[in-house]
Amino acid sequence: MEINYQETSKDLLKRIDIHEKYGARNIDKWNVEVLDPQPGYKILDVGCGAGKQCFLYSDYTKGKADITGGDFSEELLEKARAAKIERGDKNVNFQFLDFNKPFAFPDNTFDFVSSAFAIYYAADLQFTFSEAHRVIKPGGSLFVTGPLPENKQMFYEIIKEATNQAIPPMPGSSRFKGDIFKTISSIFAKTELLTFENPLTFPEVAPFIDYVRASLSEDRKLWTSMFNGKEEYEAMIGKIEQVATRWFERDGKLVMTKVVGGILATK
Repeated sequence: MEINYQETSKDLLKRIDIHEKYGARNIDKWNVEVLDPQPGYKILDVGCGAGKQCFLYSDYTKGKADITGGDFSEELLEKARAAKIERGDKNVNFQFLDFNKPFAFPDNTFDFVSSAFAIYYAADLQFTFSEAHRVIKPGGSLFVTGPLPENKQMFYEIIKEATNQAIPPMPGSSRFKGDIFKTISSIFAKTELLTFENPLTFPEVAPFIDYVRASLSEDRKLWTSMFNGKEEYEAMIGKIEQVATRWFERDGKLVMTKVVGGILATK
């Protein structure tokens, strides 16, 4: 199944900022606890965006791991390279990577490959995860994170109440436990599903609406059953804000729980 999807850097970075401001738990801490990157490791982050995971691994290993970040977006790669210069990470490199095409690395290169909220949008899961498997050393790991079906239920409930329409299937959460887990399990020697929950508490309605805008814009091609064009989009945002305000007045806050799956696989 082909997923016609393209991250927008502005909205991606906005959502990351909101997670950090209003979340109760730190997904970065969970990530490094699971992977425990060591000095001397060779690491590949697929769909690296602006380099967040790469810099996390660099900090954790005190700059002593060889880290490559690959992404399809030249805009995000430019941000990553600028951050690298500012931070002075000589051990981190960024390059173009389209995970729907062969990875430009020899077999058995990396100690682990990670992908946060990205690689599961691959058009051909078998091909993409086979490429990840190929470039990982024997005994090395793949760690893929993405939303589970129970992710951010409050967000979807408010939208359903505001629109009286069914939520369209999301390519990440709708197939993470199914197609994605099964595909990885069929390729790797050992596979397990881990879960991370992070409640985001919004102390007012405005930041929640910022999150809604960032999410709907990011996934806009997936929401065409609900709106077409700017006028319909803004009308829907207005209805969502009205419902969110009622919920806030009733509960005194808005709490949306991010439920993230982590598929950890060993070659």
